[in-house]
Amino acid sequence: MIAEKIILGIDPGTTVMGFGLISVKKGKMEMVSIHELLLKKYPNHETKLKYIFEKTLALIDEFHPDEVALEAPFFGKNVQSMLKLGRAQGVAMAASLYRNIPITEYSPKKIKMAITGNGNASKEQVAGMLQNLLKLKEFPTKYLDASDGLAVAVCHHFNSGTLSDTKSYSGWESFLKQNPDRLK
Repeated sequence: MIAEKIILGIDPGTTVMGFGLISVKKGKMEMVSIHELLLKKYPNHETKLKYIFEKTLALIDEFHPDEVALEAPFFGKNVQSMLKLGRAQGVAMAASLYRNIPITEYSPKKIKMAITGNGNASKEQVAGMLQNLLKLKEFPTKYLDASDGLAVAVCHHFNSGTLSDTKSYSGWESFLKQNPDRLK
């Protein structure tokens, strides 16, 4: 049995990107850190992607997570927004795979369901439940995107060993094997 496992949860975004880290020791969760990357100030999408990659690598190098969990992009009506969000997720995935850390994706509904028991819960409800689950006196950030990153990490812990409708990758080879349609 692993003595301690560190999980990095990531909520990809192009305006605010949320990151949450938890430690799991003997089945008990504890928040390690929570971060947000504010991207509004950067002039273009390419620059934002660069900072997403750098921030993800910096967190991996600082906290040495054993696993990374990401929120999968949801399908919306705005194709340009979906494309930008997918790129943000892809850059975070690339940083994780670059450091050989296994990644798992979860749908927004699955994350909300794991945390609150309601797949349609609001961001505020998710943050409130995380505060309760992690025994936090107050929530350490005003950005709910950061709490969403923490929610992804907690969801991953709750779903460890029961990954039926999630996608996991142990490296580039695994990713390409499970996603042949993404290979051009």
